[in-house]
Amino acid sequence: MPARKIMIVDNEEGLCRMMEAVLMDDGHAVRSFTNPLEAVELFRPGVWDLVISDIKMPGIDGLEVLQRIKAVEPDIPVIMITAFATVEMSIQALRKGAYDMLTKPFEPDELLFRVRNALTHNELQSENKQLREELAGKFNFDNIIGASMALQKLLDKVEKVAIRDTSVLITGESGTGKELIAQAIHYNSPRKEQPFIAINCGAIPDSVLESELFGHKKGSFTGADSDKEGLLKAADGGTLFLDEIGNLPLNVQKTLLRFLQEQEFRRIGDTESTRVDVRLISATNADLTTDVEKGEFREDLFYRLNVINLHLPPLRERRADIPLLAAHFIAEQNKKFNTSIKGLSAEAQRAASEYSWPGNIRQLRNVIEACITIETGDQIDLSTLAQFIETDAVPTEEDGYNEALGRFEIDYLRQLLRSVDGNIEDAAQKAGMNMATIYRKLKKYGLRKEDILD
Repeated sequence: MPARKIMIVDNEEGLCRMMEAVLMDDGHAVRSFTNPLEAVELFRPGVWDLVISDIKMPGIDGLEVLQRIKAVEPDIPVIMITAFATVEMSIQALRKGAYDMLTKPFEPDELLFRVRNALTHNELQSENKQLREELAGKFNFDNIIGASMALQKLLDKVEKVAIRDTSVLITGESGTGKELIAQAIHYNSPRKEQPFIAINCGAIPDSVLESELFGHKKGSFTGADSDKEGLLKAADGGTLFLDEIGNLPLNVQKTLLRFLQEQEFRRIGDTESTRVDVRLISATNADLTTDVEKGEFREDLFYRLNVINLHLPPLRERRADIPLLAAHFIAEQNKKFNTSIKGLSAEAQRAASEYSWPGNIRQLRNVIEACITIETGDQIDLSTLAQFIETDAVPTEEDGYNEALGRFEIDYLRQLLRSVDGNIEDAAQKAGMNMATIYRKLKKYGLRKEDILD
């Protein structure tokens, strides 16, 4: 690890030399300034990892040094040194952005302890900043794959919604990418520096869902061995994404409605309310209006959640995006598994574009991964793809290899079924395939058991 660069600002030359020696022995690169004005003038962002400054100095005092340095580089940690630490002075320094206070006289070990803490804090801040930037880049609108008119209209709306702090309900079939859109909203909003917390309401038992969302007090029910903060508290300042919102039980719906109305809630067993600042984004693959009519979902909550509605079209309604998504997933898998698949063959791409994809984008991603796992060529060909999706497409005459493979599969299926008297289950076991694959291949080649066994 490279040496950390530390600036010391103190008009006492002897104290500067002592701190220099201690910190350099610990492996740091140190430069001292006895003139605070010179230090401030020479300070540049990105050069220093830590500043240690005395408070009481001639010319300009340490609080002024702190203020000027923070104006240039807000995230740098600054440790303030004083011989006359008072509560008022400490509060003032901390309000101006100081990381820590060190009172004279101090031992070398105490100096090292404070410095190491500050540097660790700075490293964590840098890592978090880098992670936030990576996440913001990952969920940039340009990185949501697709050029179809349906998707572009949706993204135009998403971009406008992101900057407005209002409730959003995302609707669409399973696998269409509802959480990806929720993340794009969050990471392009003023809340992007704060947490994004996601929960699938359909994956958590009703008995614990209220506790997961709102938290509980110790002893409030059997098994509540300690206080627990819920996900709403964890998302304070940021965004809470409730997927499959239609699965919320009615008692939890009531508590959630109260939170949306008042921005506060009570943990289970608590007598005091907790106030948080959270943006709520919800999603469903069900028709909530039907659930409202049946009395299974509160009408007042539905209107609170559905201030802005974003509907994700299924993949079959954006067929132009299928080749782009397939290429993206192939590149993703190549990088992950160090493979070098160039793409889909012309026949496979045509079959993929014509397929209905009932599992939408999630299914397409999984199929691409499965194809790459078993593909032996440099492209995913039709015969490979046809093992995972139903397709009526047949190889063209130009593709001699695929045509030969098709003839082989037809002959093999005939011999296989004859050897087991047409029993599909026995055929699957004998061939090491699943029954669905055999049925697909029979349909693909137009083969009937009756004709084979004649």
